[in-house]
Amino acid sequence: MKILLRLLVTAALVLLIAKILPGVVVTSFATAVIVAVVLGLLNLFIKPILVILTLPVTVVTLGLFLLVINAVIILLCTNIVGGFAVDSFWTALIFSIILSVLQSITYKILGDDK
Repeated sequence: MKILLRLLVTAALVLLIAKILPGVVVTSFATAVIVAVVLGLLNLFIKPILVILTLPVTVVTLGLFLLVINAVIILLCTNIVGGFAVDSFWTALIFSIILSVLQSITYKILGDDK
């Protein structure tokens, strides 16, 4: 049940950010749900590989390179999901930061934080 709640919260936040942030397009709520699922799967399987491969750069930048990895994950998601588009790398970076912050706040409010 927690996974379903987190999925719906992420989908709603993706829609909200798409309305606010220029350069992000989400065609429908169903697309936002698919984006949430794909982002979850990419974060589960691809992100750990990218983190390990870029560990020296991440250490040198004191962890700031993880923001770049998050933006790359968002850009990968745009290539996988039709109806979801992010214009540029910088837009993906801002999108990922806003999504992470809003998810943290929402999960705290709902009492669903890890």
